[in-house]
Amino acid sequence: MRRSKSVAKDFVGMVSSLSFENAFNPYADLCPDFDRPNAASIRRRNLVAALGAAIDRGVETIWVARDLGYRGGRRTGLALTDEAHLDAHARLLGVSALERSTFGPAVAERTATVIWRMLMAIGQPVFLWNVFPLHPHEHGKPMSNRCHSKSERLACREVMVTLLDILAPDSVLAIGNDAESALADIGIVAEKVRHPSYGGQSEFVDGISRRYGLTSPAAEDTLPLFA
Repeated sequence: MRRSKSVAKDFVGMVSSLSFENAFNPYADLCPDFDRPNAASIRRRNLVAALGAAIDRGVETIWVARDLGYRGGRRTGLALTDEAHLDAHARLLGVSALERSTFGPAVAERTATVIWRMLMAIGQPVFLWNVFPLHPHEHGKPMSNRCHSKSERLACREVMVTLLDILAPDSVLAIGNDAESALADIGIVAEKVRHPSYGGQSEFVDGISRRYGLTSPAAEDTLPLFA
């Protein structure tokens, strides 16, 4: 337990040191509009707790998406997780409550809503990550999303490789074509499912259901549309 926390802290320290133009690092930066004064330290603690629990319990699979979004990981510091699903994330990994780092009402994200409906149906620990572990945004528009560049991806390759070395999962599951091709670009072979955004919800649900042997897909209902 003590060793896993130390390993997790070292990894989070590595991610916290990353800095790129037009990219928000939730483990080092503060958003002047929504963050609490100690938001970055809260997000670091959350990631240490999640990774430490994944090390202790073991995870068969890492789900990897492309990069953090402004409604989800920018605010929580946890990949594919919005504020509405912090408690679900804590329960899945068996950790104490994960803390919000922002002021105001909790913000939900459509992708996270679909992801977490399926994770709760699976009911087994999965670690969530992004090829580019920061929130890339358009110049002068911090509340926007952009695809990270190849140079940004290559600069973060060591982070991805280190995470795989730490967790030693049986498989890596890419969430969407962008994540699959980005992983391939840094030499990591992954399975792939359709990303749930842009009309891909049903295909994502079907893909996850087949992979995990779910007999009744848990996310077929129409979900509220978030930006």
